[in-house]
Amino acid sequence: MKILIIALSGIGDALMFTPALKNLRKNLPNAEIDALVMYHGGKEIYSANSNLNKVIHFNFLEEGALKSLKFLLQLRKKYDASINVYPANRKEYNLISFIIGAKKRAGIVYLRKNKSNLGFLNNVRVLENDDVHNVQANIKLCEALIGKKFNEEPPLEYPILENENVSANKFLSDAGISANDLVIGFHPGCATLKNHIKRRWEPEKFADFGKKLIKDHNAKILIFGGPEEKDLKEKIFALIGSNKVNVVNAESLTQSAAIMKRCNVFVTNDSSQMHIAAALGLKVVAIIGPTNHNYIRPWETEHQIVSLNLDCSPCFFYSPKPLICNRTDVKFKCIKELTVDMVYSSVIKYL
Repeated sequence: MKILIIALSGIGDALMFTPALKNLRKNLPNAEIDALVMYHGGKEIYSANSNLNKVIHFNFLEEGALKSLKFLLQLRKKYDASINVYPANRKEYNLISFIIGAKKRAGIVYLRKNKSNLGFLNNVRVLENDDVHNVQANIKLCEALIGKKFNEEPPLEYPILENENVSANKFLSDAGISANDLVIGFHPGCATLKNHIKRRWEPEKFADFGKKLIKDHNAKILIFGGPEEKDLKEKIFALIGSNKVNVVNAESLTQSAAIMKRCNVFVTNDSSQMHIAAALGLKVVAIIGPTNHNYIRPWETEHQIVSLNLDCSPCFFYSPKPLICNRTDVKFKCIKELTVDMVYSSVIKYL
């Protein structure tokens, strides 16, 4: 059996499929299981995963419609089954699966915008459940595909190769971080597409929080994020204004993850880095505003969620629509009014 995992929607989503992938490999040890990814970070995560035979990387956004169609036709009818990793509630993803043309095409039946996003093009379907974690939804997709119930819900998988650990140890040494130091990781960014930048806790609050950790606990702070978040990281670094803070500008996502492993606690917005921290087994404090906690809470690791739990929350569910706020008092109140003290009280439970 040849199976194609279609994981185009992002790094965190690709990572949250790894427990289902482990179950799939365990139950189909002789299958050829490949993955199609769009983002380079997804390629890094899957290239290190021993449950896959091959990782195919193609950036549909950069290549445009004609080149993308030509590429997809090269894959047509080469697979017996395909799985659209949850969440993937866009018509483009369903079209891609349909053009590839596997006999069995697994995908979630979304509670919102499913028909307009061509969900009917999939023929192995599982109904979306707002009370179920993304990991569990992906496991259910694989169960439906092979017609077998799995007995496990494994943790996320992101293996770190030894050469990356060597590079991480050099970074930590150069940063003056010793074995006895209390190290707190920050990820102040998140995805920006579809107005998701509004899910970010303000950089000024991250800075005030960092100052408090340094003053009260003599902590050392590492600020993580991708190349597109360089200015954000540097802003928080400057606002804290301490030699106990270092910005992590790693050469790759995996190198960043290797450095992240040293953190005693990882404080993050709702982001792919939150899921990487969970895959590494870190203690995670997740700052979550409009998103459904059931979908994306850090999986199978110790964690605290900092949220106002407003009556209007969660308001973000999986659809192609941009993130909006319908409140009339404070726009995005769920994130704007989360205080430094609220986050601090969660972190000190782990110190």
